[in-house]
Amino acid sequence: MNATKMIILLAGLGLGLVVYMLDQAAGGVADGAADPAADAQEVAVTDVPDGPVARVTEEELAEGFVPLIREWENGGFNKHGWNHYGPGWFTLDHETGILQTHGGMGLLWHSEPLGDFVLRLEFMTSVPESNSGIFLRVPEVPVSDDYIYHSFEIQIHDTAEEAIHQTGAVYDAEAPSALQHTGGVFDAEAPTDHREHPPGVWHDMEVSFVGDRIIVALNGEQVTDWVAEPRGKISEFAARGYIGLQNHDWDTSVYFRNIRVKKLD
Repeated sequence: MNATKMIILLAGLGLGLVVYMLDQAAGGVADGAADPAADAQEVAVTDVPDGPVARVTEEELAEGFVPLIREWENGGFNKHGWNHYGPGWFTLDHETGILQTHGGMGLLWHSEPLGDFVLRLEFMTSVPESNSGIFLRVPEVPVSDDYIYHSFEIQIHDTAEEAIHQTGAVYDAEAPSALQHTGGVFDAEAPTDHREHPPGVWHDMEVSFVGDRIIVALNGEQVTDWVAEPRGKISEFAARGYIGLQNHDWDTSVYFRNIRVKKLD
C-alpha cells in the first residue's frame, strides 16, 4: 500500500470515529440500529392494575388447556412465542403476567397456528373508550395490514356506536345477541343487548372456533353464537391460523392476563 492510499484510509477511519462519537454524544440512534420501543417490550411494567397473579387452574390443565404466557421454573412470566407486527407495542409485567397495550394499531400474535380451539383469557380496560380485540386464525405471518380482511376479530370496545363493533361482537360481521332463555334454550334470534364491562375490573372471555362456528362468552354468559361466513370487511377466512391481540391507539390501554388455549384438532 503506497503512502497516498494509507493517508486516505486513515482519514476515513478518523472521520468515521468522529461521526460515531458525535452521534453518541447527541443521544441519536444510527440508521439500522434497534428501535428503543422494541426493547421496551420486555421491560417490567410498573403501572399495571393491582391484584393477584392469575394462573391456569389444575382442572383446566387436566382438560388440556395450555397457558400462552409462560412462567419460568424459578419464577416470573415471559412471552416467548409471541411476536409483534405494526405500530405500538405490548409490555409484559414479569411478576404478574399482565400484558398492556401501547399505541397502535398493531398485533401481538402467537406463533403456533391453530385450527379448532377454545381460547380463554381475562381483560381489563383503562377507560370505557378502550379499544382492542382478539384476532382468530390469522392465516399468514403478518407483514402488512392485510390480515384484518382475512381473520375475524372478537371486539373489545364498550362505547362503540354500533352493536356490531361493541364488546363481544365479531367485528363488522355479527353483533352480540341478547341472552333470552325459554326452557333453558339460548335464543340466537333475540335482539341485540349491549352490556357494559366497566374499566378497572377484570372480565372473563371465552372464544371457541370450531369449524366455521364462533361462540363468545363474557363473564360466563354466552353473547355470540354464529356460523361464520365472509361478511363486513372479511372477504374470506382460513381453517387454520394464528391468534392475535390488538393494540389500537395511544389514548387508551387494554390489559390481558391468564391467556390459555385448548386445541381441539
